[in-house]
Amino acid sequence: MSGHSKWATIKHKKAATDARRGRAFTRLIKEITVAARHGGGDADANPRLRKAVLAARAENMPAENIERAIKRGTGQLPGQSIEETALEGYGPGGVAILVEIATDNRNRTLGEMRHLFSKFGGNLGESGCVAWMFHKRGQIMLPKEKADEDTLLAIALEAGADDLRDDGTNWEVLTAPEKLDAVKEALEKNHLPPASAEVTMLPQNTVRVEGGTAQQLLRLLEAIEEHEDTQHVYSNFDIPENILQEALAASESSG
Repeated sequence: MSGHSKWATIKHKKAATDARRGRAFTRLIKEITVAARHGGGDADANPRLRKAVLAARAENMPAENIERAIKRGTGQLPGQSIEETALEGYGPGGVAILVEIATDNRNRTLGEMRHLFSKFGGNLGESGCVAWMFHKRGQIMLPKEKADEDTLLAIALEAGADDLRDDGTNWEVLTAPEKLDAVKEALEKNHLPPASAEVTMLPQNTVRVEGGTAQQLLRLLEAIEEHEDTQHVYSNFDIPENILQEALAASESSG
């Protein structure tokens, strides 16, 4: 089983819990601000901003919060400068971890991330140590009961998808990053709304981890996810589904 794709589904299910804790709003505000700074404040002319605004609306973020984030990005309102960067390292079992962050204090965030990696049996590495293991891909997840393989494959390929995988409970549609929106729209037009659709970093190879090592790795990933400056976390682990489900249940009960 593909651990990274299963974890993507679990993280999507966790989104409601994350929103209640306020983390989703924080991340989306940063994404809107950075997108507006790089591509301008017009969502119609800035695809990254448009996607961030739609995601914020889906989380029921107030319109005035969205507008303020855009204006901070374009310089119409004062605000702290936010820097985007990626941190790389290894978790328990030698699993590669790639963390995309957005921070107003890189040194502070770097120190806190180094502490988290060390606390849970990992280590933060040098730039480039694991990034080469990942490829940027569009990833669409759809519950298997929503569509049969032949129908889904025909629609997805016609719209520009590259591949269709079965992770046991979901269909995983893979696309080039620039084709993601077109494939997602094609599925929606055919009454097949995805459970999630995002540009992600998929590992070329996975590392199998089980038992206590897997539990410790998931605790590390959860701690990184919860950090206020974390935007995305990617890893190349392959963990048995029962352990992933136990981690989801524990996260929901604590949320």
